[in-house]
Amino acid sequence: MKRLTIVCPAYNEAEGILAFYEALKAELAKLGKRYSADILFVVDGGSDGTFDILEALGKRDSHVRVIRFSRNFGHQMALLAGLDHASGDIVITMDSDLQHPPEVIQQLLAEYEKGNDIVYTVRTSIEGGSAMRRIVGHIFYRFFQFLSDLPINENAADFRLMSRRAVDIIRNDIRERTLFLRGLVSWMGFRQSSVSFTARRRFAGESHYSLSKLISFAVMGTVSFSKKPLRLATFAGFIFASFGFIYAIITIIQYLIGEAFPAGWATVTVLLSIFSGTQLIFLGILGEYIGVIFDEAKARPHYIVEDAVNIEATTR
Repeated sequence: MKRLTIVCPAYNEAEGILAFYEALKAELAKLGKRYSADILFVVDGGSDGTFDILEALGKRDSHVRVIRFSRNFGHQMALLAGLDHASGDIVITMDSDLQHPPEVIQQLLAEYEKGNDIVYTVRTSIEGGSAMRRIVGHIFYRFFQFLSDLPINENAADFRLMSRRAVDIIRNDIRERTLFLRGLVSWMGFRQSSVSFTARRRFAGESHYSLSKLISFAVMGTVSFSKKPLRLATFAGFIFASFGFIYAIITIIQYLIGEAFPAGWATVTVLLSIFSGTQLIFLGILGEYIGVIFDEAKARPHYIVEDAVNIEATTR
């Protein structure tokens, strides 16, 4: 019998966390004696009593384990903490808002039993998903594919299965603070397969991923896996410098042959505005990369554990 750990990040999910637990337990019961399953909830801060509900649940069910962060460290860090503390031979990560259907777990395990170390899921559609989120997501993945040589499916989700050896690589060897797990899982290699699913509506509450968070997530993923923005900045700088150099030569020639300097201060002003604005954009790109280096150099913990139920959890 292999051990299975289900890692479930939770942030202000008090309204629907019990419904998710019951649905998940019902699905795990169908696995029979093939797998021994535990559920590891990672409470990523919050203020609505999610941890209190899970703490009471853990007292009734010894297979429920709970970690609570000292504050909100973000979804990716919650997933990382789950991977750090998962004890199973197989680890499945999924959201605790019922958008990731528990019945897909059997399909993930079936692919694992075929010899795959990583089984990721691909959303075919999202029930009730906003047009803005779809547009932003589409733009990001198109932009990411252009900038990076790393292939990532546009509709991939953080609902995935990982073998013990894949989890151990992240746990022991990959400790980036600018964490983009979808990219890392693809980058690791191993034998991988996919399972398609339809993302459901949230059982309760609203999405915690605002448009600004989605954009921030996109920037983080790009900076983590691509140097092309820096190369594009160098290329653009070379083009603009060449344009200025050629224009200077033309002006000198006009002076030498006795032609008056062309009147066009408006043109000069516009060009200066364009060039200076472009420089500021590229300084911002450079600043993003320097910020990542700064975070890595400080070497602060990825997350801080405040409380734990049915598990010995440590800050890492």
